[in-house]
Amino acid sequence: MLVRRFQISVMVCLAAILGWPPLTATGQPLRPRITGIAYVRVYSTNLDSSRQFYGKIVGLAPATAGCPAVAQSCFAVNDHQQIEITAAGTPPSSNFLAEVAFSTENVGAMRRYLLAHGVSVGVISQGADGRPRVELLDPEGHPIAFVETPPRTAFKPAPEQLSARLFHAGFVVRDSRVEDRFYRDLLGFRMYWSGGFKDAETDWEEIQVPDGNDWIEYMLNIPSTADHQELGVQNHFSLGVLSAKAAVERIHAHGLKNTDEPEIGRDGKWAVDIYDPDATRVEFMEFAPAQKPCCHPYTAPHPTP
Repeated sequence: MLVRRFQISVMVCLAAILGWPPLTATGQPLRPRITGIAYVRVYSTNLDSSRQFYGKIVGLAPATAGCPAVAQSCFAVNDHQQIEITAAGTPPSSNFLAEVAFSTENVGAMRRYLLAHGVSVGVISQGADGRPRVELLDPEGHPIAFVETPPRTAFKPAPEQLSARLFHAGFVVRDSRVEDRFYRDLLGFRMYWSGGFKDAETDWEEIQVPDGNDWIEYMLNIPSTADHQELGVQNHFSLGVLSAKAAVERIHAHGLKNTDEPEIGRDGKWAVDIYDPDATRVEFMEFAPAQKPCCHPYTAPHPTP
């Protein structure tokens, strides 16, 4: 026991001297902070069409802020969040939400934390934007990444930009208990809201990152036979707006005339959906609910503009 305590003390001292991440009292690495969503990456079967959609309809400027090196396939939402486009394979994946990345203060520390808990994770690499990152699969095989948070800089939104905040991404989940052991128990995500088409059912679970108020959404009870169009509805991401009604008016002005009208969801928030050329849903959602949500109250702070 004394030898074990001495070994842990030595490890703690070395961590402090060498700048390693802090350790727990048992010698395990501590989890570094996870502050939000860094980017979403979507597959495209026609890069030119996708670039037109995200540039003209969504109004984002390519090759700005956090993505100077990937030019026409990266669109900055703000100085630390972006939407990336990558060519779909042949045959294409059934999930066109190619990857969701989370911001963390120390990618090396995050990798050591995951390895210490038996999670298979790739090597640290440098992305096209220059930031270190690691990639892995969550327990159900969804590609995710952790990206080192860049220094904050002044950001000027593009003139036609509909939103300057990416605040959630959703994907099909077969067993929320399996995913919870990873996202909630290991990574520290916390419940934000859950609900369903009927009050007694749970079709969506929204869990926020532990050190911010961006969230991911489990899309539950989706049949295994769901086709590409249905999966495009479920595997989605959301951009924050002050007014969903104003957002759809600007979408129409940008040339996309055939859209649904904004509506209040079961979560009590106004939102409007549009779809990129490969049928991936892009949601424009207001930051706070306009009315009481169904099923369960919110249990964590709402995002802010």
